[in-house]
Amino acid sequence: MTTVNLSDSLVANAKRYAAAFSRSTPKQIEHWAKIGKIAEENPDLPYEFIQDILLALEDTEDATPFEFTQIEKPEGVNEGH
Repeated sequence: MTTVNLSDSLVANAKRYAAAFSRSTPKQIEHWAKIGKIAEENPDLPYEFIQDILLALEDTEDATPFEFTQIEKPEGVNEGH
């Protein structure tokens, strides 16, 4: 872990938002940093789109991967027509 000096106003704002979104103050600052990094790397993306991407990524973390299986063809079925 690294110690970083932040302005009192940033920390105060982070505390307000953290309480509203049920996050800790450090997690709120991490959230803002993540969004800011994505926005700088992708200046054409609107904020709402960035939010949707982050939500979709969270949804995929809980998803069970689909496994494909080989289905045997019934007898008498040809591959060509």
